[in-house]
Amino acid sequence: MSTTWHPHEDLIVHLTRTSSLGPGEAARVVAEVLAYFSEPVEEFVRRRHAELKGRGLVNDEIFRRIAAELPSRRVAAPELSLRQLRRIVYG
Repeated sequence: MSTTWHPHEDLIVHLTRTSSLGPGEAARVVAEVLAYFSEPVEEFVRRRHAELKGRGLVNDEIFRRIAAELPSRRVAAPELSLRQLRRIVYG
């Protein structure tokens, strides 16, 4: 492992010890996961709406799913009503 300190060094060591990932690969995985969960609420709602719409779901189901997914985000999002979710997407 390099001598450069990483803020998630303990997680990288854990991943290299418990998987077939090397230190560089583990560091990249950690960075990707952190970036994924750092997405702002508004961007997440818009992205998920587009993804689910692309799968053919209708808005009523889409907004229910997004509302159910939001509490599991890394930084808990405020509770948003279905109307607030629609306003994020459609303005």
